[in-house]
Amino acid sequence: MKGWAKALSLLASVSFVLAAQPQPQLEGQLTQGSLVRGKAPLGSKVFFNQTELPLSSDGRFVFGIGRDAPLEHQLKVVLDGKEHVSTLSFTARQYDVQHVNGVAQKYVTPPAEVTERIRRDNLQVRAVRETISDLPYIFATPVMPAQGRISGVYGSQRVFNGEPRNPHYGLDVAAPVGAPVTAPLGGTVLLAEDLYYSGLTLIVDHGFGISSTFMHLSKFDVAVGQSITQGQKIAEVGATGRVTGPHLDWRINWQQERLDPALLPGLVIN
Repeated sequence: MKGWAKALSLLASVSFVLAAQPQPQLEGQLTQGSLVRGKAPLGSKVFFNQTELPLSSDGRFVFGIGRDAPLEHQLKVVLDGKEHVSTLSFTARQYDVQHVNGVAQKYVTPPAEVTERIRRDNLQVRAVRETISDLPYIFATPVMPAQGRISGVYGSQRVFNGEPRNPHYGLDVAAPVGAPVTAPLGGTVLLAEDLYYSGLTLIVDHGFGISSTFMHLSKFDVAVGQSITQGQKIAEVGATGRVTGPHLDWRINWQQERLDPALLPGLVIN
């Protein structure tokens, strides 16, 4: 077995195959925060590290790594009783530090009386992100969910009123309150709630453990359980939750792994 034929550099779209059978094809950017799509021969089982990946009827699968994930990972394909293991080498990224002032103090250091609400919010979000369906929409080419200036990027470290906070895990699009938010991919609505930090929040399942989260909205146009199509208006931009101005915060998850929406294969950022 010859190993990988080729691995493209940081922020370059990659597509490579194993030299020996089976031949899983991968599409994506091999860097921290990336989502990678793949296709394996029919009848295969595919494992990313120790996790078995669900496969579509035609052998497609998806996985990703987080902001600070290790750079070496394994992809294992089992076919006809034989295991084929390859090492995937990802590249490290550099992240910006952003200082944000003027945030209401209750969102920087929440009062004790909202601690239980925040805990319930987190549990609710975590539960819906465990969804693994066979919806095929994650394998389509995504589109931007809102139009406007990119005002925040994935991985940046934000300092609110001089106090360091957790890294930012979304792609922020600055737009006025009431501007349309459209579905970047088709899917099913998993959650539509008013949460303490993220305000009016919508989570949509795209299939195979991948979900989109849309935060700080002013209005929902869809309801939990509703099927939606790519490009459909699903909400309106707002300034709810912990914000300093109106914008859409769009996030992508592979279950609990936070990924970078800007690295979705095929996405064109306006």
